[in-house]
Amino acid sequence: MLDVYRAVVRPVVTEKSSAAYAQRKEYTFAADPRATKPEIRRAIETMFGVTVERVRTAVQRSRRKTMGRTAGRRPRWKKAYVRLKEGDTIQIFEG
Repeated sequence: MLDVYRAVVRPVVTEKSSAAYAQRKEYTFAADPRATKPEIRRAIETMFGVTVERVRTAVQRSRRKTMGRTAGRRPRWKKAYVRLKEGDTIQIFEG
């Protein structure tokens, strides 16, 4: 079981996540790859004081990264799509 403040790493603010918020009121977060859906739900509810309706997750695969002649790998990470109860908002995404 992960610590509540380690389950969710940071918000993901991109054009695609902004469009998902505008259409479906879904917030996107980067989560620890070991975090489960109930842990992510508990973390969001604790940190922001909102009620989570639904959590969907997707594991983003690691990618190859080259710099000059050396090659390495970017780490894999988990993306969490969170839908809140009607009327709840998170200020990070609002403004």
